[in-house]
Amino acid sequence: MNKQTILIVEDEQYLCNMIEELLTVNHYKTLTASTGTEALSITTSHCPDMILLDLGLPDIDGIQVIKEIRTWSNIPIIVVSRQVKEQEIVLALDSGADDYITKPFGTSELLARIRTAFRHCNYNKLYNRKPHLIKIRNLEIDFEKRIVKMNQKPIHLTQIEFKIIRLLALNAGHVLSYETIIQAIWGPYADKNNQILRVNMANIRRKLEKNPSNPDYIFTVNGIGYRLIDDQD
Repeated sequence: MNKQTILIVEDEQYLCNMIEELLTVNHYKTLTASTGTEALSITTSHCPDMILLDLGLPDIDGIQVIKEIRTWSNIPIIVVSRQVKEQEIVLALDSGADDYITKPFGTSELLARIRTAFRHCNYNKLYNRKPHLIKIRNLEIDFEKRIVKMNQKPIHLTQIEFKIIRLLALNAGHVLSYETIIQAIWGPYADKNNQILRVNMANIRRKLEKNPSNPDYIFTVNGIGYRLIDDQD
């Protein structure tokens, strides 16, 4: 099962450690950043499922981080900050934050806000209100549990591999260009060189296909991109 990944952007180390421990105990995978620059880099390279963002960062203002991410992604962002002025809250929400929680906060409240954001935020719209389950021949993808099965046997995929197969499954039967996949998975600042995508696709095929060199599910459209079969193939 692929755990949901949450990026904690917090420059106060003790608080970052506390949140990280809380999330880990509650079965989330965590990434951490102490600056806005680092947060933007990790967001594009690791594609977390949610961001907990402190506004008072030592380099880039948290509002700018939100605006930058919103130029290319609807990933849920919950602001976690001591700045409690109404105009700061309004600015954060207007800039694209999904929720706002002030320090100090209760652990139960933070976990509830996270669950709510996962259920209701605009992130689901990026995947056109993804279905709970997709089955194509012997391939089964459970979006809620984040489990992929082939012939009813679970297949272990990395976070990036799962995001790629999810994107292809939600566009089954359609060709997705290399650039479209790279931008959707790694963000607009990712290297447009296809090598990282090719490596991940080779790993996915090795795990899913009987014969990766002669695939039954994921086809390469030379010079353009990839296509996952649908029920009509």
